[in-house]
Amino acid sequence: MPTKAATQRAHKAAREGKKPTTQAGAFVREEMHKLHQGEAEVSSPRQAVAIGLSKARRAGVKLPPPPKGKASAGTRRKARRDYEKGQGRAKTSPTRSRGAKKAAQTRRRRAKRA
Repeated sequence: MPTKAATQRAHKAAREGKKPTTQAGAFVREEMHKLHQGEAEVSSPRQAVAIGLSKARRAGVKLPPPPKGKASAGTRRKARRDYEKGQGRAKTSPTRSRGAKKAAQTRRRRAKRA
């Protein structure tokens, strides 16, 4: 979870009209600081940057996912999900939705038997 200070720095940058990458810089800086302090569970600076960008997207920074060809499909999917979550409109994945429906049906059947 990002610190309050990083979130405030990002919001300040947004108010000043800075670009989304600059706003996300506050979150990336925080992750890099953790990495240098030895507190982070990351293995490389590149991974710290990725986590920082993910946190920025989830915090509401309007940083769209990378275009096709720039990152793997899995990375783009995760970035899109983080972005939607941050913008307040993340949809439940079809797989999770099916699982929830199936669990509810199972509970109903068990309730009838008891």
